[in-house]
Amino acid sequence: MKLWLQALGMCQSMFCAIPSPWQGWEEKAREKMLLCLPLVGLEIGLLWWGLGVLSRYLPPLMAGAVLAGWPWLATGFLHLDGFMDVMDAVRSCRSLERRREILKDSHVGAFAVIGCLLLGLGQFACCGSLNNAPLGLLALVPVVSRCCAVLAVNGLEPMQTSQYANCEKKKSGRILPGVMLLAALAAGFVLFGMWGLVLAVQVLCFALALGRAYRSLGGMNGDISGYCITLSELFACAALAAGQILN
Repeated sequence: MKLWLQALGMCQSMFCAIPSPWQGWEEKAREKMLLCLPLVGLEIGLLWWGLGVLSRYLPPLMAGAVLAGWPWLATGFLHLDGFMDVMDAVRSCRSLERRREILKDSHVGAFAVIGCLLLGLGQFACCGSLNNAPLGLLALVPVVSRCCAVLAVNGLEPMQTSQYANCEKKKSGRILPGVMLLAALAAGFVLFGMWGLVLAVQVLCFALALGRAYRSLGGMNGDISGYCITLSELFACAALAAGQILN
């Protein structure tokens, strides 16, 4: 149990800007760290839901800005950075070697700027339109995106330059996040009825984004994970906003 708490603290320190009560690094907990990512997502999601409830008392534009910005602020813009790196690399349409060089380049290119601008506008518009949607679903959106990310990292071939290249892959690295993903999807349908389809749409969008980036870059890494998390959460918000039309 102690190792799992240490792994959770390590995971939160690395992938979340919210302060963790468990500090320090324990090498023995390293292999469990990534498996704790959905729990970090649940923490972010519950706070997102809470902000959504409070935002009901704000003007629509202010509420949209708060809800749109929270997932990026909560992660210290880590996944947004991955989104921008992958946008520059994939949209460059260069050779595989050159795309990988662009992926590692710290400079920001035009495709990253344009992509980030469109992403921000889209998320702001969707989050500002959640007038009658069940905001409780926001608690599950970051869980689903991170379960998918863990499955992708543990199931796909990593790039040689990735931090996951030398990690030993075990069945538990796919079984546990798979079970958590199914539990999150089931919770969506049990608690919110047909609104649970929002999470199914999110999984589909994650898979499509992952397939595009993975094929283009010839491997999996943390930037691709961030890219897919960011896009899937945008489309979850879009599905949540669009679902109001059908109800």
